Amino acid sequence: MTAIIDYGVGNLFSLACSLKAIGADCVVTDSAERIRSADRVILPGVGAFGDAQKKLFSSGLGQAALEQAQKGVPLLGICVGMQLLFERSLEFGSFPGLGLIPGEVRYIGETISPGLKIPQIGWNALSIRKPHPLFKYIRDGDYVYFVHSYHAVTPKEYVIADTDYGGVLTGAVASGNVMGCQFHPEKSGEVGLNILRAFLEMG
Repeated sequence: MTAIIDYGVGNLFSLACSLKAIGADCVVTDSAERIRSADRVILPGVGAFGDAQKKLFSSGLGQAALEQAQKGVPLLGICVGMQLLFERSLEFGSFPGLGLIPGEVRYIGETISPGLKIPQIGWNALSIRKPHPLFKYIRDGDYVYFVHSYHAVTPKEYVIADTDYGGVLTGAVASGNVMGCQFHPEKSGEVGLNILRAFLEMG
């Protein structure tokens, strides 16, 4: 069973629909016990990091996700959910994350060309930087859907894909059983569904 963490921040309906469309046994849950019993965990998220972090930690669901990740259960963070995997975010202050992947979350305006619209909203090509099981059904250059103003800054060894938006931005990361997509697989058509299919085969 795949648990989608419901901590009050995330595009849960479309994500659950996408997973069910490809035959997943999944549940949207705000129960720490159900998360701890899951075979796979998805941490979604939209909006500001600080608000998401507060809700995740105060609910106790962050601790459940952390325990699962430390046990080796596949964990996928999406958008702000991916950002929460890192040590901290500098969005409107400095806020700690789960610390599962080294690095921090920074404003994309520090990286991209002046004059480009922020947030980056829309389809962009994904450049795969190293082979990873999450990408077994997609190809380098496939397009996925982004909505973000911040991105992860992390050592290259953790970056499995990036995207060019007037500068190189982190697109996807991985450290063992912990993975993250800055883009939204559930909004990325067949490419996104194929990424979710690959995730469901893990563990």
